[in-house]
Amino acid sequence: MTRVSLMFAILLQMYAALAQSQHTFKLTADEAVCMALKNATDLKNLRLDKEIQLAKNKEYIAQATPQVSGSVQMQHFFSIPVTLIPDFISPAVYGVLTKNNVKDGNGNPITQPSNGTQFFPAQFGVPWQSSAGFQFQQLLFQPDLFIAISARKKAVDFTDANIRVMEDSVKSNVLRAYYSILIAEKRKHYLDESIKRLEKLKQDQEKLFQNGFAEKLDIDKTQVTLNNLSTTSSQIERLMEIGYASLKFVLSIDQKDSLALADALSEDLVKKGLLEMSNFNYNDRKEIQLLNVVRDLQGLDLKRQKLSYAPTLTSFWSYNRNALRQQFNFFDFNQKWFKSSVLGFSLNLPIFDGGQKLQRIKQANLNVEKVDNTIQNLQRAIDLQLKVASVQFKNALSSLDVQERNVQLAEKVYNTTKKKYEQGLGSSFELLQTQTELENAQSNYFQALFDAVNAKISFTKALGKL
Repeated sequence: MTRVSLMFAILLQMYAALAQSQHTFKLTADEAVCMALKNATDLKNLRLDKEIQLAKNKEYIAQATPQVSGSVQMQHFFSIPVTLIPDFISPAVYGVLTKNNVKDGNGNPITQPSNGTQFFPAQFGVPWQSSAGFQFQQLLFQPDLFIAISARKKAVDFTDANIRVMEDSVKSNVLRAYYSILIAEKRKHYLDESIKRLEKLKQDQEKLFQNGFAEKLDIDKTQVTLNNLSTTSSQIERLMEIGYASLKFVLSIDQKDSLALADALSEDLVKKGLLEMSNFNYNDRKEIQLLNVVRDLQGLDLKRQKLSYAPTLTSFWSYNRNALRQQFNFFDFNQKWFKSSVLGFSLNLPIFDGGQKLQRIKQANLNVEKVDNTIQNLQRAIDLQLKVASVQFKNALSSLDVQERNVQLAEKVYNTTKKKYEQGLGSSFELLQTQTELENAQSNYFQALFDAVNAKISFTKALGKL
């Protein structure tokens, strides 16, 4: 009993831990979209790209602020470098000898040899040397840096435009997955109702068969139809599992979590907001907004290339203290350190580069022209997309209305045939036939509903109002 109690306690703890690790979500379509926009990995990475760009902007600004650096250096010469110094002593000595008419032992005047300038080696310095100081540098003008600083807002706008484009894609994926599940659930509900009706019909036929008022063939026909409906219902159920798994993936939640949909699907949901879809502006499309930012950035790059002919001006100031020692005694503060300080300006003026800058300006001009061409082509593509999406949406709505009326008529025919069958005025064959027609009408209706939902999403996305 103690062992059984222990095992029960362990299983209870495992179940509690599993329950805590699972979450339950019941979401409307709007809530699902908000969750996906918050959790989507691609959007998270794009938001990180924005943070990276903000950090780069601060880096550009920092380059235009004063730069201060310090340095400490110590070195020991095992052999002090040798410098060759021209022989300035011999000319002076020979000059004195010549001036005083000094002669050698043979009686010849002493003159300087004519074998060229003589050099003698000399070692300057001490073996131990050390220096410490700091440098200050201020960039006064550099064209590309100041263009980069002025372009920092456009760079952030570029990341924001990328985020908006991705948000449209995420919204589209979430809504398609969400409404596909709703349509599948509704279709499965109708199939289950049909299965119940057929099971009831089969039971009635079996009783009639036992009393000799029905044929075994009628029961078999009903069983075949029932089997087909059960198979279709099972397939739809498995497709719903895939749909829920796909939606969980889009929402970035764990597959083990429980997910339920709170919205109800209706024709009014598909037709809602049609009046708001009349106006269109190219700038509503996130792709156009993105390309407009790209064009602005290319324009700034063109400006940067044109300013590359301007000079770069920098100011600098440095202060150092140097120690020269025969021995390693840099920590002897009674010894002297020698100061040095310098203030200056550096002007770098480009004069001739073989036409490199001119070619870079030409490339920047061509890049601006390419973006303009891309924008014009995208506008033509949007016109086509909008035309196709509009026609498809109208066709989908028209088909949905027709299929809705067909379902109503099929239900009416089925109910009439059922009453005739129950009163003994109709055959089971007619009843099964009207049941099949009702199922086909319902299947066509749900397909039309699915097409209408997708067409509305596509049309709304084409308008830039998703």
